Amino acid sequence: MNLTRKYWLHQLLQITEPVLRPLSEGKLREQMPIESHPGMNDRADYTYLEAFGRSLAGLAPWLAAQAQDPAEEAERRRILALAARGLERAVHPDSPDKMNFLDGTCRGNQPIVDAAFLALGLLRAWEPLWTACDTDTQANLITAMKATRSEKAPYNNWLLFSAVIEAFLYRAEGNCDTMRADFAIKEFTQHWYLGDGQYGDGTLYAFNYYNSYVIHPMLIAVLDTLSPLYTDWQAVQAATFQRAARYAQQLENLIAPDGSFPAIGRSITYRMGAFHLLADIALRHLLPQSISPASVRCAMTAVLHRCMDAPGTFDKNHFLTIGLCGHQPGLGKPYISTGSLYLCTSALLPLGLPESDPFWSGADEPWSGVKIWSGEDYPADHLRFPHI
Repeated sequence: MNLTRKYWLHQLLQITEPVLRPLSEGKLREQMPIESHPGMNDRADYTYLEAFGRSLAGLAPWLAAQAQDPAEEAERRRILALAARGLERAVHPDSPDKMNFLDGTCRGNQPIVDAAFLALGLLRAWEPLWTACDTDTQANLITAMKATRSEKAPYNNWLLFSAVIEAFLYRAEGNCDTMRADFAIKEFTQHWYLGDGQYGDGTLYAFNYYNSYVIHPMLIAVLDTLSPLYTDWQAVQAATFQRAARYAQQLENLIAPDGSFPAIGRSITYRMGAFHLLADIALRHLLPQSISPASVRCAMTAVLHRCMDAPGTFDKNHFLTIGLCGHQPGLGKPYISTGSLYLCTSALLPLGLPESDPFWSGADEPWSGVKIWSGEDYPADHLRFPHI
């Protein structure tokens, strides 16, 4: 295993194993702390599903791909077993770690978000994860996901959370509430697209990373699963990928020579999760020609070092702390708690590519930020597909 991939895998495992291991033993509530905004006393209702769902969404491509390195493959199988056991614990009626899917035990619609990330992880690693579950766990997962229908998603990026849950249910049962999916697809592709790769978060535009955290990756995942059902969904898929590739290019342009990036907008404590979409596009081999897979690897590695190497990133029990570069609780919004932070794993999706893939095997290359700020001549940025 090359050293860069080894570093990425180390980050993935040191982030996720402290969640997966106690969950597999039914001890996550017992062992996981809850750091949250002062005065927010309800986070225990949500933080555990947040941590598990977001961890699984980031782990999934790696879990789904047999590794070429024997030692890495042994680790993949070990973590896969923990994840499968965690799924059973998360939905078993008698589990001490049974999680909140809006089954009547807790109020509030936050579990729609958390269940959606769990659904996204399952969709990304369907064969190893779903098939690893026994029939009771599969039935419990379906029941849990359907329970989220009891609350209404707000009229913004949350529509995609409901849509991803429906995509999971379609994959699991062969049917779903297509109106929930259609509402999300139509609002984003027909009404909320602003141009140049960016969507509004509902009817408003906010200068943040939600196009990367949620909007592009989840819209792509919904269309991946459900587009065969209707010709109008198929018709928007090509433009959706073009828009995503353009926004991925913009994300790459934001990475400074030292791996830092603008600390703008809410949810910045998702750390390198700001590059969820860039990682997803690299995993899918859909990067625009102007940026090479190897240069994206180098840029993202610099980001990982900036976000993860700072003292205070983990607490004494190896759980993430609130912050972007170390422990910075003041950056946490009221809805942020320990479990929320695990969206950072979404930057590590390219671990699902084999070590022989150009993303990993290509020689180190400078990314656009390095080239421009070193004084190198560089082509001007432009929108290649003006019609999108």
